[in-house]
Amino acid sequence: MANRTDPAAKSIRGTNPQNLVEKILRSKIYQSKYWKEQCFGLTAETLVDKAMELKHIGGTYGGNRKPTPFMCLVMKMLQIQPEKDIVVEFIKNDDYKYVRVLGAFYLRLTGIDTDIYRYLEPLYNDYRKVRRRSPDGKYSLTHVDEIIDELLTTDYSCDIALPRIKKSHGWAENASNREVLVVLPGFSALTVCSEKDHERRDRDRGRRRSRSRSRSRSRDRKRHARSSLSPRRHEPEDGSAREETKKMKEKKEKKDDGTDHPDPEIAEANRIRASLGLKPLKL
Repeated sequence: MANRTDPAAKSIRGTNPQNLVEKILRSKIYQSKYWKEQCFGLTAETLVDKAMELKHIGGTYGGNRKPTPFMCLVMKMLQIQPEKDIVVEFIKNDDYKYVRVLGAFYLRLTGIDTDIYRYLEPLYNDYRKVRRRSPDGKYSLTHVDEIIDELLTTDYSCDIALPRIKKSHGWAENASNREVLVVLPGFSALTVCSEKDHERRDRDRGRRRSRSRSRSRSRDRKRHARSSLSPRRHEPEDGSAREETKKMKEKKEKKDDGTDHPDPEIAEANRIRASLGLKPLKL
């Protein structure tokens, strides 16, 4: 019973929603500890709490190919089939990036083409970092917009074959062969246009990310420079240092001319010799 699809769930692309995940992967999910302990009894309302606890995304990992919590929650959503409004709220969630990615992934599996582009393309503007667990079990960093690009432009993600969808410019041209303007609550207007526009958007996104990294490095250099600076030593402004140096020099020269000799007669002789430009006596 715990692994059965909700009786009220509708078929997706002509099949049971859970069948969108390959049988081997479904079996691994059903056998996993996370599925049995954390996903049992979840509803559409309580699933968001589990999604907020996610720390990474991914499909399976390790030698025995364990499913990630992310993939278990994708399967749970396929099983209970939450209402579209709930899925959209997942995608529009600005506070929890993994909740957003989870909603986007589920919509990519189950949504129609127009909904997929309508709700996922605005996420190209989300550059937040996301941890991803690779099949070898190691973690790597990616970004929300890169995950979205993967969902919209590839046929495979997180060990799941993604259903085929039309290219963005393809369905836009079919909609009367002109630009389609979509305005969503909470989002700025989104224009779906030609393939060249998509390429320009990708270049702009790369430039914005590059500028963001440059600003970050610049801030780091400034912080380092401020921390490495030491207080300057200020020179006296009244010339006392120069006067003291002059006296020390005169004292040194006085000692060299022998006029400070302990023997008064030799000291006197040296004063006379100094006035004549002769070398002092060293007796």
